[in-house]
Parts: sequence; structure tokens; C-alpha cells
Amino acid sequence: MSNKIRLIICCLLIGSLSSSLAKAQTSPVVVPSILNNYPWTESELLEPAFLAATLKQAPSKWPLVLNIGAVEDIKGAKHIGAVSQDKNLKVLKSSLAALSKNTMVIIYCGCCPFTKCPNIKPAFLILKKMGFTNIKLLNLPVNLQTNWISKGYPLDKE
Repeated sequence: MSNKIRLIICCLLIGSLSSSLAKAQTSPVVVPSILNNYPWTESELLEPAFLAATLKQAPSKWPLVLNIGAVEDIKGAKHIGAVSQDKNLKVLKSSLAALSKNTMVIIYCGCCPFTKCPNIKPAFLILKKMGFTNIKLLNLPVNLQTNWISKGYPLDKE
């Protein structure tokens, strides 16, 4: 095989490989297919900056925030514990039983990325099943450290 043909084949292979890599990295289908596995919508995600700003108001204006994981408590949050454990799932249900179904309930875990978290999906589904209509999931897609603590947002007992 001549050097010219080898060069052409090599260029075609490199071009083909880089084209497929570029598609894999920029494909708009990747993120939505992951999000389709979640029971919440984008409008049910609450940005950390919004909650942090709310916590600067008088405590009487704070929403109900529930820590449904095994991480530090955000200022004003009620610690439920990891709801992947049955005993904590029961605590969650009993904590919500007397509340109005339109109460804003913000849940968070932050132990790990959403894709791996064993707590947020079961908690969210329980809230839906119980009939709550104003559920928000604190948007901590990486973890509490990255998306809350490193930004200087308040923790309980600071």
C-alpha cells in the first residue's frame, strides 16, 4: 500500500473518530435522557442561592426544609435522616402528616450526585403520594459541599 493511501486512510479514521467524539460530548440528548429518570420537573428544583437569600429573612418567613440525607443541616432545616432507611422514611411521613397539602416543602440530601442518591427520589415520591402540591427539591446536583457549603451558604448552628 502506498504512503499516499495510508495517509488518506489515516486522515479518514481520525476525522471519523473526532466527529463521533464531538457528537458524544455535545449531544443535547444526553442530559434530558438522564432527567427523564427523575420524578421531579425542572420547575420543582429550587436554586441554592434562592433558599440562602430566604434564610436571611425572619425565621417566621422560612419555608419547611427537610434534610432527608445523612449530611449537615442547612440553617433552619429539620433533620430527618437518610430516607433510604425505613425508620427515617417513617419519620418523614409522620413529620408531614398534619401539614396542609399546599405547604411548601423543600427537601435535600446532598450526599452525592442526583444520579447516585438513594434518598431524594423515595422522599420526593412519598411527598407526591401523600398529595403535597408544592414540593421543591434543593438543586444540589453534585453534593452539599459543592453546591451549598463552598458558596458560604448557612448551615445550622453557625
